Amino acid sequence: MTSSQQLIKLLASQDAIWVTVQAHRGSVPREAGAWMAVFSSTSIGSIGGGHLEWQAIEQARAQLGGQAGAQLRRFALGPSLGQCCGGEVTLQFEPVSSSDRPRLRQHLAAQQALWPPVALFGGGHVAAALVQVLGHLPFLVHWLDSRDGIFPETLPVNVHAEHSEPVKRAVAGLAPGSRVLIMSFSHAEDLDVVAACLLRQRTQRDLPFVGLIGSRSKWATFSRRLAERGFSAKELAQVTCPIGVPGIAGKAPEVIAVAVAAQLLLLNSTIDAVPSLRTK
Repeated sequence: MTSSQQLIKLLASQDAIWVTVQAHRGSVPREAGAWMAVFSSTSIGSIGGGHLEWQAIEQARAQLGGQAGAQLRRFALGPSLGQCCGGEVTLQFEPVSSSDRPRLRQHLAAQQALWPPVALFGGGHVAAALVQVLGHLPFLVHWLDSRDGIFPETLPVNVHAEHSEPVKRAVAGLAPGSRVLIMSFSHAEDLDVVAACLLRQRTQRDLPFVGLIGSRSKWATFSRRLAERGFSAKELAQVTCPIGVPGIAGKAPEVIAVAVAAQLLLLNSTIDAVPSLRTK
């Protein structure tokens, strides 16, 4: 169960204080929009931890107990707070109850809709491990495979699984801005999906990352076959193979999954930093 689901469920029977990062300046632990729901005996979510979060929980619980409190409060993250970030955070404290559940559900869904899309081709061991990692990260995952019965019955809430035969046909319908990861059970299927992505790139240029699992020797073979299909060296340069953050040793599915997830997070930072790479 995600933190959002936990919040909605618990709010049905208990009131809370909804604490959000409204603004920040300088070095801070969390960005604007980060939230935490404080109940009388527990809290859900996080605004950054440390003494900042402890003081926010203390004020929220005092407000739950009937004490008056500022709706907006500024915190300087310096020695007086026991945190050396050096920045400044403005927090909003808002009482919420069961009647606020529809509004909060809509707000959280709108936040999630802004998460970048990931198209994951293949339902093998690495893909299954990667889905579990991405299930805890801000991505919307479209998981595809050509085989029946390959997907587990229970998936993270940010993962949608789809059977597609042939699987390359799904490339045309991917969300703009999709980060594509190709790791099917078949090299022939992998090759077809890569080719479909490159054909889409010719006209739409809206896939910021096309990653293929495998070795450099696999990519050398794929490059030759794709060149035979008419793709130029410039087009082939759009494909990343091998995938994953360099320098992470190990071939266990879980290790590869963490390395690939880290690569996607780094890509998000790159796209945010370069306006021309942002999808419209």
